[in-house]
Amino acid sequence: MLPYREGQRVPNVTFRVRQNDRWVDVTTDDLFAGKTVVVFSLPGAFTPTCSSTHVPGYNQLAKTFRENGVDDIVCVSVNDTFVMNEWAKDQQADNITFIPDGNGEFTDGMGMLVDKSDLGFGKRSWRYSMLVKDGMVDKMFIEPEEPGDPFKVSDAETMLKYINPDAVKPQLVSLFTKPGCPYCARAKEALKQNDLDYEEIVLGKDATTHSLKAVTGATTVPQVFIDGKHIGGSEALTAYLSANR
Repeated sequence: MLPYREGQRVPNVTFRVRQNDRWVDVTTDDLFAGKTVVVFSLPGAFTPTCSSTHVPGYNQLAKTFRENGVDDIVCVSVNDTFVMNEWAKDQQADNITFIPDGNGEFTDGMGMLVDKSDLGFGKRSWRYSMLVKDGMVDKMFIEPEEPGDPFKVSDAETMLKYINPDAVKPQLVSLFTKPGCPYCARAKEALKQNDLDYEEIVLGKDATTHSLKAVTGATTVPQVFIDGKHIGGSEALTAYLSANR
């Protein structure tokens, strides 16, 4: 039975982190003292559920967490700092602090170190999340002890609902663009002025004109989607934003 440590202090650990090509010691006091922090821990960097859902979910809701009193979001994994740094870049997760628990000390102290030797992973973290206030564990969501890699309760939306059931989640905005397009620049500026974060899909890099037509029915950019609804180009976006202020 994995332990719930609500009401207890997090383990006192010093993490060895590589920052700007030099070694830096990051302590649990650095991460938690005087702060409200959401932590989520997972089996490994670059693994499927971790990369496709767990990290993106917290990254997308980071602004909403901060609006509801959270100072930082920390991702912990039993991986070395080089792997975690590369994973952070690959995920483009600028709203999350990635912490390498390479020796498993923090995870072991939390009682969450499990044996995944059957997968060739060795000792890794069980998947869980927690809310930590000034170094004390306020709430934990631990995945059920089932075969495989369950992902039912440690997600970002479950944590946000615990912190504030009435929290307003950000709109999900996707924007097809191409380099040098003035209308694309206009659309991005309009989104910025309305305080809307967006995912940019660049033609020639992230997608092709064929993909653009298949998804939107159009061959010109920009093309904007908000919460899954196709808004259209820059003029349509301006009209949409004016109507929804």
